[in-house]
Amino acid sequence: LVLSLAWLGPALGGEDENEEVIEEEEKEKKEDEVLSDEIKEEDNVLVLHEHNFARALSEHQLLLVEFYAPWCGHCQQLAPAFAQAATELRNESSPARLAKVDATAQTALATEFGITSYPTLKLFRDGNRTHPLAYTGRMDSQGIVRWMQRRAGPSATLLQDTDTIAAFVNSQDLVVVGFFKDLKGEAAQAFFEVAAEMVDMTFGVAEAAELFQAYGLSADTVCLFKKFDERQTNFPVDPARGLDTAELIRLLRIHSLQLVMEFTNETSSQIFGAKIPHHMLLFLNKSSPEQLSLRDGFRAAAGGFRGEVLFVVVDVTGHGADVLPFFGMTAADAPTLRLVKMKNNRKYQMEQDNFSDSAIRTFIQAVLDGKVKPHLLSAEPPEDWDTRPVKVLVGKTFEQVAFDETKNVFVKFYAPWCPHCQDMAAAWEELAERYKDREDIVIAEMDSTANELENITIHGYPTLHYFPAGPGRKMVEFKGTRDVETFSKFLENGGTLPEEPPVTKTPENSTGKEDPSVPRTDESRDEL
Repeated sequence: LVLSLAWLGPALGGEDENEEVIEEEEKEKKEDEVLSDEIKEEDNVLVLHEHNFARALSEHQLLLVEFYAPWCGHCQQLAPAFAQAATELRNESSPARLAKVDATAQTALATEFGITSYPTLKLFRDGNRTHPLAYTGRMDSQGIVRWMQRRAGPSATLLQDTDTIAAFVNSQDLVVVGFFKDLKGEAAQAFFEVAAEMVDMTFGVAEAAELFQAYGLSADTVCLFKKFDERQTNFPVDPARGLDTAELIRLLRIHSLQLVMEFTNETSSQIFGAKIPHHMLLFLNKSSPEQLSLRDGFRAAAGGFRGEVLFVVVDVTGHGADVLPFFGMTAADAPTLRLVKMKNNRKYQMEQDNFSDSAIRTFIQAVLDGKVKPHLLSAEPPEDWDTRPVKVLVGKTFEQVAFDETKNVFVKFYAPWCPHCQDMAAAWEELAERYKDREDIVIAEMDSTANELENITIHGYPTLHYFPAGPGRKMVEFKGTRDVETFSKFLENGGTLPEEPPVTKTPENSTGKEDPSVPRTDESRDEL
């Protein structure tokens, strides 16, 4: 569902005396443990703190450390996969180990390594404490294991003769081979870095002159071999600039995809992971031979836009059925075409569908040139949209309400399925009830899964925007705590939160600082 959304456009009572004594004893025991450099384990994950961190680095060649917060939902979700990955790596006697640090308790370590969000994973190699590598793999057990395996062993297989390289090329649907005249040179080392990073692809490397000749090469080149579309794609290394790792990763991602993809559960991560700026979608019913034939013209148009536009076939009766509501469509609308600009989820459609390759090319080019306006979704306004305390806005009515120069308008942009939106619904209703008699203040909401705006893009739910009265079409995002009193302070202060007085030292808070274990508000929003 999250991947589909990429086309959318995101006091307990007191304790008795015995419990207090037991709690104090446990606290003292934990403090004694923390002062030791002994390393304990939980489910094969090393438990680290300020006093044993250095020892862990010295004892383990490759150490992937998760900095977490106990209250963080994403950390809780990751925990079983992280433990499973730790067990798999240990069972295969890998030099790679996994560890964890409670960053809310070990604040010195969190500060040292710049931890600002949870979970954050960092790889420490050969005891180097000053330059850890940020984890870039998938957040599941298989992804973690493969990412660590690539860094524990050779990231690319050495291919020494024509038989070996031929077998390697034919072993899978897609492999990457780097041809380098000096495997110790800078270009080859950059290639090994790319191979370590792209754990979902298989990499080989060759330096023998006969292998250059066998594949028609005369200089350092990275070759992508595929059993579909073009069979061999060459990426020559620029002699002056060398091998740009980021550019090579981008090119391999683009060219590893089929020229025309089908949107399925298996391909969705590839489609969105390729970071191609535009997606051209052909919605069709695969049970209709007539509609299936439209793929020919669609494919013929695709070649000239590789890297700029990804062509995707969406079966409206299969996996694609789930994304139809985000386009304001039903299966009956197939066959039809849509182009999506990924940076802002703007959707474009032809005035009248034309499935010829020339018409598709002309339409795409017009969108890329800025000559086509986006197609914006809008629900119909409910008959009672302005009779309740919370006003219900839709795309068609948003402008006239939000930018009314006589009103201060506070809008909640939400998704019906979003649990954080559901959690704050009562507070929003209470706020609206409080201000329902104020002529100058409007409390409103808009379902952003069914309504789109030309100049406002919503990236997560809920998002709260304040539109102050007066000219200028101003907009202020609310970023405070989502409760009625804070909302009210924000409104009474003209769209800003008043500065809070310094925290006073108390016996329970001897530092005068905010408790770092309290969840931040940005943890309670669903990002798209």
